Amino acid sequence: MSESSVKILLIEDNLAEARLLQEFLKQASSKQFNLLHVKRLGEGLKELNNDIYDVILLDLTLPDSQGLSSLVPLIAQSPSIPIVVLTNTNDEELAIEAVRQGAQDYLVKRHVNTDVLVRALRYAIERKQSLEGLRKVNENLENRVQEYTAELVKAEEINKFKAEFVSMLSHDIRNPLNAILLATGLLQNNDNKLTQEKKTSHLQLIRSAIKNMAHLLDEASLIGKADSGKLQCQLDPLNLELFCRQFVKEIQLNINEKNLTFIFNSIGKFDEELWDEGLLRHILGNLLNNAIKYSLPGGKVLFEVIDRDDSVIFLIQDWGIGIPKEDQMHLFEPFHRANNVDKIPGTGLGLAIAKKCAEAHGGKISVSSEVGVGTTFTVILPKIKS
Repeated sequence: MSESSVKILLIEDNLAEARLLQEFLKQASSKQFNLLHVKRLGEGLKELNNDIYDVILLDLTLPDSQGLSSLVPLIAQSPSIPIVVLTNTNDEELAIEAVRQGAQDYLVKRHVNTDVLVRALRYAIERKQSLEGLRKVNENLENRVQEYTAELVKAEEINKFKAEFVSMLSHDIRNPLNAILLATGLLQNNDNKLTQEKKTSHLQLIRSAIKNMAHLLDEASLIGKADSGKLQCQLDPLNLELFCRQFVKEIQLNINEKNLTFIFNSIGKFDEELWDEGLLRHILGNLLNNAIKYSLPGGKVLFEVIDRDDSVIFLIQDWGIGIPKEDQMHLFEPFHRANNVDKIPGTGLGLAIAKKCAEAHGGKISVSSEVGVGTTFTVILPKIKS
């Protein structure tokens, strides 16, 4: 407490009592007290808005407030300012209850003198400062505990992710590796016995297996970059309509294998604008291949690209097996696969990658689906001005 400027706000409707308290403070050996007197609680609350005080002297019987109800707005408005309540002789129990509810001390008016008043004010200020210090220490400790807890949870999630990731890679890479080992073994041990057609078939199998492995590693690398904040948008001039038409040609083999009716529509006027072709390939590749994969043979897939003034919308719709409601909220999490995919192969990374790529491009992705009816994915990407 400063020895030169202790500011006191006295809320007391009795003018004689207020003057007596002022006289007591003037008689103090050190003249460090500066008292402002108001008669009503409302006036005191306004004054607390206008100035800073070290302590409040509060009469519990006021024209606009009675008893303990005066404490509540004062503590709510100025929780760090200590309060000393003033009571009459027969209100000591009320004063004790006031201390329980947040006041720092109380004084019985007829028992007050200079020493008692100064001591009570000093005690109230020192006690409040100690309580505030403890509160801040506790608050800092709570914040540190929350931070450490969050770090532990994140570490557990990372460890879980790593374990799942390693398990997935070891499982899914094993199949193409086995195919490569088998084909190379046949070529090595039976070269003279194999026809040229068989040799070509085995070489194609090896190339396909290597391509699958490269795709898995590419997905793994992309997820890693996204989680570490290193997935960047690399912009180049591109006509989206032409790009999408070419992309449909590239996946035509998958479409033909399932005898699907594939409909592509472009709506709007597409000019050459800035896009990240790599991110677009990851987004559309995963969504279109999923639409084909989860469609029934002889089914239909719709792919629309819609040009807007400030954005482009990609809509991919199938009439396949659909996604259960309980899986939709976790659909874009790595390794999560719907519980109705049965033995349809997949890593559970495709949709997570599509979402990461859409976000890296400043866009968003959403899904609407019903089991047995089909699924629609909508991707909205903003146009990026050069």
